[in-house]
Amino acid sequence: MRLLITGSSGQIGTNLALRCLALGHRVAGADCRANEWTDAFECRLEDLSQPPTDRSGVFSAIKHERPDVVVHLAAHAKVHALVSAPRRAMENIAMTHNVLEWCRTLQIPVVLASSREVYGDVYRTTTAECDADFTAAASPYSAGKLAAEAMAAAYGRCYGMVYLVFRLSNVYGRYDNDLDRMKRVVPLFISRIANDQPVTVFGADKVLDFTHVDDCVDGILTGIERLMGGHVRNETINLASGTGNSLLTMASHVGAALGKQPRVTIAASRAGEITRYVANLDRARTLLNFSPKVSLSDGIHRAVAWGSEWSSRSGMQART
Repeated sequence: MRLLITGSSGQIGTNLALRCLALGHRVAGADCRANEWTDAFECRLEDLSQPPTDRSGVFSAIKHERPDVVVHLAAHAKVHALVSAPRRAMENIAMTHNVLEWCRTLQIPVVLASSREVYGDVYRTTTAECDADFTAAASPYSAGKLAAEAMAAAYGRCYGMVYLVFRLSNVYGRYDNDLDRMKRVVPLFISRIANDQPVTVFGADKVLDFTHVDDCVDGILTGIERLMGGHVRNETINLASGTGNSLLTMASHVGAALGKQPRVTIAASRAGEITRYVANLDRARTLLNFSPKVSLSDGIHRAVAWGSEWSSRSGMQART
C-alpha cells in the first residue's frame, strides 16, 4: 500500500510513517517543514493552506504516483496559540479543503485527524461521537476542526468521497520533544521536572484523556486497513485511552519516572482550553476492535526513556 501523509514531520506523522515502512508499505510525506527526526521517507515541503494547482508540488506528484490513501494530519496545533492567532484556524480549514480537493479529483480515500476539542468545554457524562455540536466550540481551533469534519462529511455526500475521521486526544510519546517549536504539555513537564524547574498546571481540576502514540498509530492503521478493505467508511471515531487523568496526576507520573519530586504551581484554566474530556470508545471498539494498551504511567515511563535515549544519541552525533 502507498500512503501520502500530510503533517509528516510532526509526532503522529513520523510515528505513523515509520510504522508503515516497517510493515512494508510505501510512504511519502508533505509538510511545511523538514522532518528533524528521520530521513527514512521523502517529505515534500509545501504550504498546504495554499490552493492546489496542476503544477503545485504535492498535487502534481500524487497525480503521477497515485497513493492508495491520504492521511491528513497537517494542522496548526495548540489551542491557546490559535486563541492568540485565530487566522491559523482558518488556515487549518483551508488545508483540509485543499486535501479533500486532491482526493476528490483523483478519487483517493482520505483519513482525517480531528480532535477532542470538537466537544467543547462542557462537563459531559458522555462523549459519544454524535455529541459534538458547533454551539459548544470553545476556541477557534475547535471551530476549525468542526468545520473540517463538516467539509469531509459534505464531500462524502456530494461527491461520494470515502473518508474516516479520527478524533484524537493529547497524544504523547516519541518524536514530540521539540519544545523550541511547540510546547506540548507532556514533553514540557518531562523537560522541566528533569531539570528541577517548576511546572504550571492550568486548572487543578482539569481531567484529560492522554493517549500514547503507539495506541494512536494502532487505531489509525486499523482504520486504514478496514477502510481500504471496504469494511468501514465515512465514520467518525474517537481514538484515545478512554481513561481520564488530571494534570496533577500526569505530573506525579513524570516525577516517578524521573525519580524527582515535581514542584507544581496551580493557575486558572486559560481561555479556550477544555477542562474535562474522557473519550467514549464504544464505536472504536465496535468498528476497529480497538483496545488501548498503554496506561499513562507506562506511557510516561516510555516517553522519559525515549527522551533520554534521544538526547544521548543527539549528543554523540554533535560530538562527531
